[in-house]
Amino acid sequence: MVTFLTKSSNWFLGPIATVLGWIMNGIYEFFHLFGIQNIALSIIVFTFIVKTLMLPLTIKQQKFTKLSAQMNPELQKIQAKYKGKKDEASMKKQQAETQAVYQKFGANPTSGCLPLIITLPIMFALYQVINNIPAYVGSVKSLYEAVALPLSNITGFSDILKPMAESIKTIRSIDLSTTDGIINVLTKFPKTQWDALSAAFPTMQSTISTSFEAIKNVNSFLGLNVAEVPGWKFPGIIVPILAMALQFVQGKQIEVKNKDTNKDNPTASAMSSMNVVMPIMSGIFCVTLPTGIGLYWIATSIYAIIQQYFVNKYMDTIDVSKLIAKNVAKASKRHKFVEANGLSIQDLAKKQTKSIETIASIKNDNIVKSLENPEEETVIEESQPSGGKKSISEIANMLKNRNDQK
Repeated sequence: MVTFLTKSSNWFLGPIATVLGWIMNGIYEFFHLFGIQNIALSIIVFTFIVKTLMLPLTIKQQKFTKLSAQMNPELQKIQAKYKGKKDEASMKKQQAETQAVYQKFGANPTSGCLPLIITLPIMFALYQVINNIPAYVGSVKSLYEAVALPLSNITGFSDILKPMAESIKTIRSIDLSTTDGIINVLTKFPKTQWDALSAAFPTMQSTISTSFEAIKNVNSFLGLNVAEVPGWKFPGIIVPILAMALQFVQGKQIEVKNKDTNKDNPTASAMSSMNVVMPIMSGIFCVTLPTGIGLYWIATSIYAIIQQYFVNKYMDTIDVSKLIAKNVAKASKRHKFVEANGLSIQDLAKKQTKSIETIASIKNDNIVKSLENPEEETVIEESQPSGGKKSISEIANMLKNRNDQK
């Protein structure tokens, strides 16, 4: 039985990464049956499968966005009515009127947040899997073991290998006491380091050369090595440029679709700016991260652009009045169930508000940290609601806009 490298030990992301790792390993082994051993192809298919599984969430989000186009004018009138009023009585009235609008349209304030709750952990877990392929794909790990196992039996090997590892900026932790630790280092080695390794251990030159050729073939994609950092040189720079360009197209596609929804939205201009800033940031991240991460972003954007086209076509066939009637019927059943179990609608509204504030506390620096340090554990912290109170509409609109941007 093939053993894997140490996977994520995070109590929250670890299980998600493990499941995604099973999918990645299954895809690789499936292609292996036909004589195809290629990580890049597995990453592309892996991305398409995961994104397809998340399609129901995408449609749910689009329905909420379509509904928001009808709700926003009424919600904004309520905000304007109580603007500057911070006394408890006004806050309660604003909350009651806002809740009445949501009940009128059969909407749930947390509906726009659900995709964010699910997609963020999946995104972080995806980075862990793609950035540490040998930990989740047994056949790939065996290629590195062919070098790591005999190397670990050579006396004083760590004195030679450690300086090589320290010269590579992408390696942040070095542990050569175990085979897994050696493999973690070898996965970040470019060709120059493999040549240096072969020269440093003459008795293993044949083994190192054979293993490197096999690893290179597995990691090769259109002349690029998915395990190496592309940098600023050609042809590696093509990956960050493509990732940046496709994400820009994807953002514009969403912006055009939500034009009617955002025309009365004061944050629309900020969202438009983010559609420019985020692709640029993604391009910069791709320059410093392994090519496999950039390839994942490219595959994600291509799939999202195609998916959004067909989702838009589907959403154009939906009658808003029928959607509202359906939502009202569902909400009525939910409210009856809640009240039957001893909770009032007001209690439910408070719980929804608390849930939204908790979701809103997810910090952007956690996302940036995960991108810059994909090997490190990323924990999404839940902080207490801060400072001044916010109405349901303010929080829901803020998170809806953030989700639309994503």
